[in-house]
Amino acid sequence: MNWLRRVMNGRYGVDQLSLALLVISVILTVVGIFPKSHVLSTLSIIPLLICYFRTFSKNIRKRYEENRKFLAFWNPIRNYFMKYVNRSKDKTHRYYRCPKCKKTVRVPKGKGKICITCPVCKEEFIRKS
Repeated sequence: MNWLRRVMNGRYGVDQLSLALLVISVILTVVGIFPKSHVLSTLSIIPLLICYFRTFSKNIRKRYEENRKFLAFWNPIRNYFMKYVNRSKDKTHRYYRCPKCKKTVRVPKGKGKICITCPVCKEEFIRKS
């Protein structure tokens, strides 16, 4: 284990972009296996090589900046989908959009028809909870 520590000393290592490149490489490999497409299998090597290059790079500042740009692109996409995943797990509340300002309002389930007041614009609307 000491040899690995010595090899990685001064190197950038693995980050979110490297993991995303690794996942893309695996997906291209698996997709390329089923129709026996040698093109996709060959293309899967490119993200893998970029992942290795980033992991063993000594230009830490540049790799950090690349990862920061990737996260600026990826986080809004991830947050959009995680919002719906978290809502589907919430069994005690319903979510409605205010008809005036389009803000999402969370209300408890099972209360029948209720008058909902938007906390932002104070618009009142009636919905079944």
